[in-house]
Amino acid sequence: MVLTLDHAEKIVAAAKAKAKAINTLMDIAVVDEGGNLKAFVRMDGAWLGSVDIAQKKARTARFFDMPTGAIGQLSQPGGPLFGIEHSNGGLITFPGGLPLKDSSGAVIGGIGVSGSSVENDHAVAEAGAKA
Repeated sequence: MVLTLDHAEKIVAAAKAKAKAINTLMDIAVVDEGGNLKAFVRMDGAWLGSVDIAQKKARTARFFDMPTGAIGQLSQPGGPLFGIEHSNGGLITFPGGLPLKDSSGAVIGGIGVSGSSVENDHAVAEAGAKA
């Protein structure tokens, strides 16, 4: 399955709905299988600095097909991926990025969310990924 624009827009809509439900403002990015930006939204009033972070979280999740928070745990000093955040033009290694999978479990893209606490970022990304 290929991540279509229609899919990406549904993912963004689900993430926006979750952000509104928890009363936060988010930047939400969806990338396709190749890590290319497919859809993006900056909610009114969301932090400008989170635009880049959301996009990098989405790419990080897709490049390594795992949640960005998991990469963060592996990239701590002494960890097997220490320093990985300096690769690929800069990665984000804290929660808020998730791989997107089709119904068979194949990775078809990634979602990255930024604009609040890492717990809220992850919750909003998770809502989008479930769409």
